[in-house]
Amino acid sequence: MSIGRGGGAMSAEPSTGAQPTQTGAQPAPTGAQPTSTGAQPAPTDAQPSSGAQPTPNGGVVLLRITGTFGAVLGYGCLAAFLYLISLQIYQWFREGDWTHIGVADGMHVWLTRCCVKDGDTGRLAALVHWLDTPLDWLGLHKVLEILPASLVLFALSILGNSIFIYCRDLHDARRRPDSVPGS
Repeated sequence: MSIGRGGGAMSAEPSTGAQPTQTGAQPAPTGAQPTSTGAQPAPTDAQPSSGAQPTPNGGVVLLRITGTFGAVLGYGCLAAFLYLISLQIYQWFREGDWTHIGVADGMHVWLTRCCVKDGDTGRLAALVHWLDTPLDWLGLHKVLEILPASLVLFALSILGNSIFIYCRDLHDARRRPDSVPGS
């Protein structure tokens, strides 16, 4: 059992003459003088080695989460857009008439399949009831009936993909070392 200089830290290993190292710290090079408590580390101690990755801070984690959300939104809405257009094209080939699916229709179908059942109460149930028979906000309801759901899905896919690309570019810019001007 040995007692290190300056800090009084104890080590359970037998004394070999080597200085004890802190957890996570890099060992001092052989032949280097031990530093006393409170001394400034050498400039090479503060720099991470070439293979070490810096630990992600809150900004990097937030960028990754936002980028993932953008990718899910973008590619999910793109898949829904392609499904909806394929369904409309199939019905057009089969029946010879284009089936208009508005945003109000899409919201109604989506809400009744995933969230709201007959006899439910609450905000989503009130929204489904408003989509069926609006008593107020008649202009907004008319816009949601006329606006094609495929157009909204395509716009949301572009928005999500833009968020994903923006976050990925910011993340890559943080990881890349500063570029040298003129090169």
